[in-house]
Amino acid sequence: MKTTVRRVVRGLWRRSYVRWRRSIQVRVVTSTLLISTIVAVVLGVFLMQQITTALLDGKAEAASQQVNEGLGILRRTTGENLGVNVAEKVAKELAARGGPSGLYEVYLRKVNETTNGGVPTNDLDPRSVPPRLTKALSEAPSGQKVWTIGELTRQYDEPEPALIMGGRDGPYELYYLFPLDQEQRTISIVQRTLVGVGIALALLLAAIASVVTRQIVVPVRLAAQSAERLAKGRLEERMKVRGEDDLAKLGRSFNDMAETLQEKIRELENLSQVQRQFVSDVSHELRTPLTTMKIAADMLYEHREDFQAGVSRSTELLQSQMERFESLLADLLEISRHDAGAATLDVESLDIRELVLGAVDDVQDVAERRGGKIVLKLPGEACMADVDRRRVARILRNLLFNAVEHGEGRDIVVTVAADRDAVALAVRDHGTGLRPGDAQHVFERFWRADPSRARTIGGTGLGLSISREDAQLHGGWLQAWGEPGVGSQFRLSLPRAAGAELRGSPLPLVPAEVELNRTIIADLEVAE
Repeated sequence: MKTTVRRVVRGLWRRSYVRWRRSIQVRVVTSTLLISTIVAVVLGVFLMQQITTALLDGKAEAASQQVNEGLGILRRTTGENLGVNVAEKVAKELAARGGPSGLYEVYLRKVNETTNGGVPTNDLDPRSVPPRLTKALSEAPSGQKVWTIGELTRQYDEPEPALIMGGRDGPYELYYLFPLDQEQRTISIVQRTLVGVGIALALLLAAIASVVTRQIVVPVRLAAQSAERLAKGRLEERMKVRGEDDLAKLGRSFNDMAETLQEKIRELENLSQVQRQFVSDVSHELRTPLTTMKIAADMLYEHREDFQAGVSRSTELLQSQMERFESLLADLLEISRHDAGAATLDVESLDIRELVLGAVDDVQDVAERRGGKIVLKLPGEACMADVDRRRVARILRNLLFNAVEHGEGRDIVVTVAADRDAVALAVRDHGTGLRPGDAQHVFERFWRADPSRARTIGGTGLGLSISREDAQLHGGWLQAWGEPGVGSQFRLSLPRAAGAELRGSPLPLVPAEVELNRTIIADLEVAE
């Protein structure tokens, strides 16, 4: 039961906190309510102190007059022998002046008389006069009165608060005990009134704050919703503008911004369309002369041994550059297909391990010439997936050539793994690595991590960009990780079934040995 209550309380607290954090109106109303409550409490306490002091001062002034009058009567009777009977008579006479309702009680006694001595009226308990008041009166100059707040106790009644004032005349001490029940009721009424007024004032201020902030928050909230819809591509989104205040000015500025943004986006779309069309047209137009030039270059390359040494070398260079030109043209055509949305998949169920082995055979010789080799970590069972053979093979070749290019002649590790929903492969090199932020740019067209570094294998600068497009066409991911001096790793994750949503990858993006080293270093730092 307690666990359920705690869970419910935590849930309510969490939802309230989220609501408070996300809503300006709730924060303003809460702050106003809190501040107004504090102000009401401070003012209430101050007013209660002032009212209580004023009531007690008025009561003390009236009591002082009664004590003076009583001392005067006592002074006129000092010539007589104040025996017990006379003392009782004087005390009753003084008490009778309070009227039939008994506004006060009187206690008369001699100086230094015992606590239980003296003459009280109306079953008054002499111990109602506190010893500290008796001591203060004995130490006070003649004619000075002292008073305190204490309790008036009768023989058969409950104690009640009272103002006790005493004065001295000769050898006698005279004490008046004024009940404070009327003043206490007055204070209670004032206190309840102040509490009620304070609560009402705090709630009223909170309601006013809610109304005022709503007039501001609602237009801002509508502006935020319009901005969200605009960010999602609804370029025709506009705000309703009413009035001529600052919020209306905000709405007009937003609409102007949206209009300008829509125009710029349209211009960029048109420019991009023209650019894509230009690249596509140029690429197609270049295919015919390139084919003719390639035939001529092939013929020259086949008869290069019949030429002089210089001409033979030029023929070889011409052949290599023609192949590079053909590769660049093929990449441009592929990019044009992706930009035009014309790229399609020729899906078949394949074992990813076979594609990896085929791509490694194409790159192994190049890697060995650079001083390294390709190490395979393949599972024992088949890793079947519905993929386009040509596109996935191209992704693998691009990743392997990229690893050889930047691997500094060290070994390259290719890992393949699969789970129920996805297959993945990772290409790991131990070369230059990637600087912070480069992993986000490495798939951009023609982007290079080090512009001063010349390509030694060739390439067009479009390979990784095309590879990412091919991966996304499969509904998969192509991601990069790297650290300077540690190397880099590219991970391709694909769903097993065509059209399925990819939710995770069987392989980590960060190599396991790097994560292990980080954990060891963190443990050592904690130990230190």
